[in-house]
Amino acid sequence: SGKGLFGLKEPDDILDVGNSGTTIRILSGVLAAHEFNSVITGDNSIKKRPMNRIMKPLTMMGANIGSREGGFAPLSIEGGSLKGIKYELPVPSAQVKSSILLAGIMAEGWTIVVEKKKSRDHTERMLKYLEAGIKVADGIITIEGREGMGGGEIIIPGDFSTASFYIAAALIVPGSEIKIKKVGINPTRTGLLSILRSMGAEIKLEDEKIVNEEPIADIIVKYSELRNVEIKVKDIPKFIDEIPVLSVIASQAEKRFEIKGAEELRVKESDRIKSLIEGFRRMGVEVDEYDDGFGFEGKTGLKGGNINTYGDHRIAMAFAVASLVAEEKTIIQDSECVSVSCPNFFKTLKILSR
Repeated sequence: SGKGLFGLKEPDDILDVGNSGTTIRILSGVLAAHEFNSVITGDNSIKKRPMNRIMKPLTMMGANIGSREGGFAPLSIEGGSLKGIKYELPVPSAQVKSSILLAGIMAEGWTIVVEKKKSRDHTERMLKYLEAGIKVADGIITIEGREGMGGGEIIIPGDFSTASFYIAAALIVPGSEIKIKKVGINPTRTGLLSILRSMGAEIKLEDEKIVNEEPIADIIVKYSELRNVEIKVKDIPKFIDEIPVLSVIASQAEKRFEIKGAEELRVKESDRIKSLIEGFRRMGVEVDEYDDGFGFEGKTGLKGGNINTYGDHRIAMAFAVASLVAEEKTIIQDSECVSVSCPNFFKTLKILSR
């Protein structure tokens, strides 16, 4: 039950987002518009992630935000009356975009966000469904502040990023076939599907529909003989979070696999370029490292290994899938980090592997 645009009250304690970069960035936009002080932080991983990318636009709108040196959490936010701005995103980021848009709902006047490359648009779709004053056209998102919005029933689709690990397992384990029901297939999230199909993956969508502005479908996947293809830099924002699991799939495909232009992976829950390269090398793969990516030859075979996840759930899940086709035993360190996004992941994987 909503309390209107300015209905929140000052928190009694420090707000702790745990391991969620989405939460700290988006919630900061909401807090920035309220006339009280708050402090927001997270775990050690969150404290290493760059927050300047939200601090700059929110400060331009009128918020007063303090941080540790270098622009890192904890953030102290002195909110107040915000004014709309026009802001061009320096890097594609749905989190930053959403933070600005949610602040813009409560700001005076119009807020305009300009994207050079389209990032995930769940927030825009949600705001449209809830009848906020939002317009989207040609990479420009405009929202009218202080117009309010309605409530409504929100049905949350299955998360495609989580589904991608089961898709991967089905594609690389001989004889597999699975159906994953009611998964979100938002086109800003499913770049992985296009790549996998171009690699020769047998993937079908059934029962496609639109639910509160979001497209959903059942995904049917069968084991497939795959061949690696060229990855274009312009497409990377569409599957940035799926690169760990894509690289596992690529290790089982013919030809060379190479990712470049993915420097954003360096500032995720871990330095995912470093984490992936280290993990593959421990499993016997010769990997070339670049500042913005990595590359290796496919079909070289995986051995077991002792994998350091660096507390990153996607690294843990990716190498758990890789272990299904490895020749020897694989140990996933700090595997409890998976509970951040998929508490039943290992249980489900075990059931599917019987």
